[in-house]
Amino acid sequence: MSPGDAAAVVRAADEPVIELTDIRKSYSSGRFAVDALRGIDLRITRGELIAIMGPSGSGKTTLMEILGCLLQPTAGSYRFRGAPVEAITPDGLAALRGREIGFVFQSFNLLPRLSAVENVELPLGYGGVRRRERRRRAEQALERVGLAARGRHRPAELSGGERQRVAIARALVNEPSVVLADEPTGNLDTHTGEAILELLTSLKRDGATVVMVTHDPRIGERVERLVEIRDGRIEHDGRVRSGTDPDGV
Repeated sequence: MSPGDAAAVVRAADEPVIELTDIRKSYSSGRFAVDALRGIDLRITRGELIAIMGPSGSGKTTLMEILGCLLQPTAGSYRFRGAPVEAITPDGLAALRGREIGFVFQSFNLLPRLSAVENVELPLGYGGVRRRERRRRAEQALERVGLAARGRHRPAELSGGERQRVAIARALVNEPSVVLADEPTGNLDTHTGEAILELLTSLKRDGATVVMVTHDPRIGERVERLVEIRDGRIEHDGRVRSGTDPDGV
C-alpha cells in the first residue's frame, strides 16, 4: 500500500458516520414548551463503541430517536454519512433506517406469532429481498448470536436473553453501519445481561458502530467512549479506554 493509499484509509476511518451540530428538540406541553435537547454537538466515527448515559428525563431517549432518524429535531443539523438528514424525504428516511441502522430495544419488540427466524427476516422483507435469501441470511444472523438451534421457536418459548439475542440478530441481518441499542440489558438478570453486553461489544470487531443508551453502569465500564447527558446537554464526552478490542486483544 502506497503512502497515499494509507492516508486515504485513515481519512475514511476518521470520517464521521454521525455528525450532530447544535441539535435542539422542544415539545409543547399545554401553554409551555419543554426543551428535551438544548444544543447537542456529537461526532461519531466508524467502528466506535459508545454509551450514552444520564438520569431519567435527561434527554437521552430523545437523542437516540434522533440518531435513529425516528424523530426530527426542532433545530440544528444532522448529517448521516455526510448526507443532511433534514433534506431526506420520509420514504428516504425509511429506506435509510432499513439499510443503515439496526435497532435493539429493551422490550425486544418481537412479533409473538412469528418464529425467531421469521422475526429476524422482517427487515429483509421490507427491503424486497427474496424469500429464500431472506431465510438464508436470517439463519446466518441467528447463528451469529448463538441461536441457530432455536430459529423455529416463538418468542414465548424463549428466555429473556434468547429474545434479546433474536432482537440483535434482527438488527444485524441487513449488516447496518450503525447499531443503536436502547437499554439492551434493562429487562435481563445480571448473568444474561453480561452475555448480551459481551455480544454487543463484540460487534466492533466487524466494523459496526455501536451506540448504547443505558442506565447500566456495567455498560459505561465496557465501552471505549462515554457520553453523559443531563438536562438536554452533553455534560461529559470522553474516552473510557484507549481503543482496545472488547476482548482486550
